[in-house]
Amino acid sequence: MHPQSIVQTLPKAGGAINKNAASQDMTSSSLQILSDTEQDCAKAASVLRDGGLVAFPTETVYGLGADACNDTAVARIFESKGRPSFNPLIVHFPDVEAARAHVDWTDAAEDLAHAFWPGPLTFVLPRRAGSPISRLVSAGLNTLAIRVPAHPTAQTLLRAFGGPVAAPSANRSGQISPTKAAHVVDGLGDRVDAVLDGGACPVGLESTIVGLSDHPVLLRPGGVTEDQLAEVLGHHIAIRKNADAISSPGQLASHYAPDARVRLNATEWLPNEARLGFGDVECDLNLSEKEDLVEAAAHLFDYMHQLDATGATTIAVTPIPHHGLGIAINDRLTRAAAPRDDYSR
Repeated sequence: MHPQSIVQTLPKAGGAINKNAASQDMTSSSLQILSDTEQDCAKAASVLRDGGLVAFPTETVYGLGADACNDTAVARIFESKGRPSFNPLIVHFPDVEAARAHVDWTDAAEDLAHAFWPGPLTFVLPRRAGSPISRLVSAGLNTLAIRVPAHPTAQTLLRAFGGPVAAPSANRSGQISPTKAAHVVDGLGDRVDAVLDGGACPVGLESTIVGLSDHPVLLRPGGVTEDQLAEVLGHHIAIRKNADAISSPGQLASHYAPDARVRLNATEWLPNEARLGFGDVECDLNLSEKEDLVEAAAHLFDYMHQLDATGATTIAVTPIPHHGLGIAINDRLTRAAAPRDDYSR
């Protein structure tokens, strides 16, 4: 017997913020809610130039952006998120040429950039001597994590700003990543100066990260799959096993976590659990009834936000196939279910 569904308690989950409500909130807050128009992207770029923080949509998740060359602005990212200072940030650029100027480029980087940029793929490469990007971005490492996002709003913002933008996910450190502007406002509030509302993020999982300082190595699975990387490189890519030292963003053992406990590979439901399903199962929210991993990835964080908002103490998740995008989905779920330490909340 399945427990009574809690789906009736789920909040409405529109992709955009209610602008009227947002305007009322702004009477007591400095937070600006901006649209994805060229004019508002120019306003957001001005906020970045003044050392402010701007949350903006990418195809993966919403990023919390700051001028990557401004030490104080970058420090505000860590402070606003409660992010540990040893966890490096990804720097976003509008195109390959702009990104190349800050790192020691490689043939593998050229091949992968040609295939996947703009898109959900991040490179970790040695920092080029003389790069003005803040050392805080690298968290003490001699490398930079760089990406060229494909989202049109991100592209408009980056070109309006005219410089590199450091941007981890726009949420409190360790918590569920934001895939809608409302998630950013709920999680960060006036810790951010402006939010560019570009609707729901289509990929819904953070970028794949590949280390390219030596032989290519997969540091974090994401929107570009291992098989896709291998096809371009002409060989299977090495996969980083658990290591003591963090070499790129997204490697904390506990991450992407709701307030509720997460129970994985649930084949039956326990009383009073929020139920996150995949495939032909009875549940509160279904990542993809037709077992489409692309659809499941796009829904994952939003559905976790919704189930967490019900106040359930546990979110139970049915098994997700461990291939293709399922590898990245399972990576996020495993980290969400991991024991939580001081750095993860």
